[in-house]
Amino acid sequence: MHIIVHADVLFGSPKTDHKVARTRYRTFLFSVMLYYVTDILWGICYDFCSVQLTYADTVLYFVSMALTLLLWIRFTVVYLDSNGRFGRIIKTISRVFLIAMLISLLINGFVPIMFHFAEDGTYHTSVVRYIVLIIQVVVFMMLAFYTIIRAFMTIDRERLHYCAIGISGLVMSIFVALQALYPFIPFYAVGCLLGTSIINSYVGIDERMSRMRQLGTMRQAAFKDTLTSVRNHNAFEEKKKDMDKQIKNGELTEFGIAVFDLNDLKKVNDTLGHEAGDKYIQTGCRLICITFDHSPVFRIGGDEFVAILTGSDYENRDNLINYFNSEIDDNQKHGKVTVSVGLGIYDPEIDDNIDDVFQRADEMMYARKKELKSRPVHLK
Repeated sequence: MHIIVHADVLFGSPKTDHKVARTRYRTFLFSVMLYYVTDILWGICYDFCSVQLTYADTVLYFVSMALTLLLWIRFTVVYLDSNGRFGRIIKTISRVFLIAMLISLLINGFVPIMFHFAEDGTYHTSVVRYIVLIIQVVVFMMLAFYTIIRAFMTIDRERLHYCAIGISGLVMSIFVALQALYPFIPFYAVGCLLGTSIINSYVGIDERMSRMRQLGTMRQAAFKDTLTSVRNHNAFEEKKKDMDKQIKNGELTEFGIAVFDLNDLKKVNDTLGHEAGDKYIQTGCRLICITFDHSPVFRIGGDEFVAILTGSDYENRDNLINYFNSEIDDNQKHGKVTVSVGLGIYDPEIDDNIDDVFQRADEMMYARKKELKSRPVHLK
């Protein structure tokens, strides 16, 4: 069950941006597997093998238990990004616990302070065993209360992390306490299985959230023009598909498409250099975005832009086009950036898709471009 539930973490490649935490979690899971093996072997040795083998396995059992706690804490501190006072205290406790466990087991070889086997081979517990388990209950309870309280003080992904550790710590503390009361029932193993399964569920959610953020970032980058920061040709094609579906379903009845083309970009590049050409494109784009500030703007080519007019920009389309053209006329007189624009309005009687509207806007843009080119140009 442990391998099935955690196969992706144990044997898969990291799919989260918190790779250190995942690596420590994987190490912790392997230590839990070691504990399971010692626990299984203990039952076999106790029933069928010699006292010496059972004693040796019991020592390994307690060592793997202490190691599990230490690796659990190491994972927890990284997973919660808790390198403050609490993180330092809890790490110190786990290290001291492991060292104390090793010393106690060494002493137990001479004086049975943790456990011993009677002459008839029966297993008997001693006081230090209970102290060891009580310490673990205290550590897990400390973690549980600390993280649950912090969960109410945080939001989103950080809250997810605190809830995972808090709930699993609470589960572990309960089952460790049961193990102390019933030494022959594998409550500690059950607690490990439940606790790690709870964390695995939260880690899975965390990784899915991480992948969604990565996909969102990649999608945003794929649809964004790096020079102007407006949407690019890919985004325009996606928008066209969505709008064509809306037109086909009768959901979209009013919109306009404004097509823009920067005049004399080649001349700017040839005479002033490509850096000046890039600034020329950025300036033209900024003018488009400021004028049509309620419309999505797309850069669909080197010097070509498109704005899809809906809402208030569609209602004020004539005023916006007139204002834009007057700004361009003034720019041309002063040797600044000039942009030709053409506007196409969707007509459900004659238009079947976006391309029909785009075509009319493109034709109007070229008419305006021809008009502007007939005038003298002064570049600065």
